[in-house]
Amino acid sequence: MHPSPIPALLLAAGRGERMRPLTDICPKPLLPVRGQPLLAWHLHALARAGVRRAVINTAWLGARIQQHFSDNFLSQPAPNNDLQLSISYSDEARDFGHALETAGGIARALPLLDAPLFWLAAGDVFAPCFAFDRQCVQRFAASDALAHLWLVPNPVQHPRGDFGLTPDGRVLNLPDGDARPRFTYSTIALLRAELFAPPWCDIAPGNPQGVAAPLAPLLRCAMDAGRVTGTLYDGLWVDVGTPERLARLNGT
Repeated sequence: MHPSPIPALLLAAGRGERMRPLTDICPKPLLPVRGQPLLAWHLHALARAGVRRAVINTAWLGARIQQHFSDNFLSQPAPNNDLQLSISYSDEARDFGHALETAGGIARALPLLDAPLFWLAAGDVFAPCFAFDRQCVQRFAASDALAHLWLVPNPVQHPRGDFGLTPDGRVLNLPDGDARPRFTYSTIALLRAELFAPPWCDIAPGNPQGVAAPLAPLLRCAMDAGRVTGTLYDGLWVDVGTPERLARLNGT
């Protein structure tokens, strides 16, 4: 297997307020889901896909995440340890005392990623069958898109959805009142580092000031320019945002 040439950024900096009291003592990405930490599901899938480098951004209880995964993740024990990820950490709590939101955190992590394209996945979603497909990377690299988003059918807790999707795979920033269907952003994506530079983003390279900023406004601007594509994903996907959803996944 030839390794994927692009790294992955896993978002794990959030406080997990809705998951309290569980997250008072354990960061949400380490909560056990079907026998392993929630974040480990993404790491296994990335390793199986040939990805060899990952960056994890942390803030709340971030030291626990780094202690757990260290700087290498073996998806299989020796002698099959070719399925290995090297991991580095963007520690927002250490550097700034708080999380930087999604766009701020990505901008901060870009020097560690050191790549023009990268996978993005939130550490608090469960998508055990999602494949970080290198053919998707190749299609994205050959396109003019700044982002490729995986959208999912709207879950009960988010019935209005986020974005529209055309039959030819363009993601739409639909105005209020537009009757076309909306779908929910899965928080899994392929992104270009270019999205975090002018004219799309005004955060300084590497975010040295620790600017906290959301990702959605950048994506919406890129959508309005016709530069966001998407795929509707119909596999198992759960935003593990509350103790009740976690308990359902674990059958308790």
